[in-house]
Amino acid sequence: MTSIHSIQYLRGLAACAVVCFHVSEQFGGPFNVGAAGVDVFFVISGFIMWVTTAGRPADPWRFMSRRITRIVPLYWIVTLLTATGILLKPQFFYDHFLSVANFVGSLFFLPVLQDDALHPIVIQGWTLCYEMMFYLVFTLVLFVGERWRFVVLVGALVAIVALHFVLPAGYAHAFTDPVVIEFAAGVVVGRLWLQGARLSLGAALAVSGAGLLLLAAGTPFDADLPRALLWGLPAALIVAGAAFAERVRPFKPTALPTFLGDASYSIYLWHVAVGVLATGVVLRIGIPAALQPATILVATLALSAMLYLIVEKPLIGLLHPQGPKGAAKASNAAAAGAAARPAKALF
Repeated sequence: MTSIHSIQYLRGLAACAVVCFHVSEQFGGPFNVGAAGVDVFFVISGFIMWVTTAGRPADPWRFMSRRITRIVPLYWIVTLLTATGILLKPQFFYDHFLSVANFVGSLFFLPVLQDDALHPIVIQGWTLCYEMMFYLVFTLVLFVGERWRFVVLVGALVAIVALHFVLPAGYAHAFTDPVVIEFAAGVVVGRLWLQGARLSLGAALAVSGAGLLLLAAGTPFDADLPRALLWGLPAALIVAGAAFAERVRPFKPTALPTFLGDASYSIYLWHVAVGVLATGVVLRIGIPAALQPATILVATLALSAMLYLIVEKPLIGLLHPQGPKGAAKASNAAAAGAAARPAKALF
């Protein structure tokens, strides 16, 4: 077995980028591009789901049950605690909307709509609504014979996005947002990877570099380009370049980036609520204004990562006692198109 450590690293980097974005936003900073960490997550999710199921006996029910038990318990815990925080200190949770309907809807990934966008109790949880929709589509496609599975899956995701442009405002319009195409991009990269496609190290690094440059260059056009193009395309290039570069030049993982990849789901889910707590403490103890953003950022990352060890990791051990412990894994024969074994998914 080999591990795609670069994918694990990107998961951690994407989670940290989103945290940096929210802290920057809190202080009126310029780091809007950090929100593109979400798009990297979506591409990685498509990649991992394809790599971990291709060439294996299809078991749609097991696939969906594992996705539910992996995502839902921690999400419900964070939703419940966030709702409690809103009730106790509503002034600290600006831009949050709590109602009975939104609480119940959030738990089942059908939160209220605001400006035709999903707005759950855990505000960053809108991404999980799209993740769950992707898993549902993927589950249905697993009933299709493997020969046609790739075409049907990508075709279904493209069709969902096409519907966005003809549907009226509402849930159907929200759930067909063009951001869905980013999952398809990850699936395409995963299929190419499993089929043994290769790039030279220089070409692979150039692909990732082009993605990073596009992210940096795209910021001035934020209002003019759709997200799937502005951040989705660069995210796909970054993920593809990283995976193919590691194929040419494997490396031994280091502890911190690997840990951040493991903790990425917890970091992503906890960071807003934890950031509120960190902000309250920073203001109470009177840290100088110039040091507040960095202090809140470090405290948020550290506490969110700690909650991975305290909450998420025990949950995984309880619900997936025989689950894999490594990063995204694939068999050594993957380069020849053989099946990949189960891997740790994005969420």
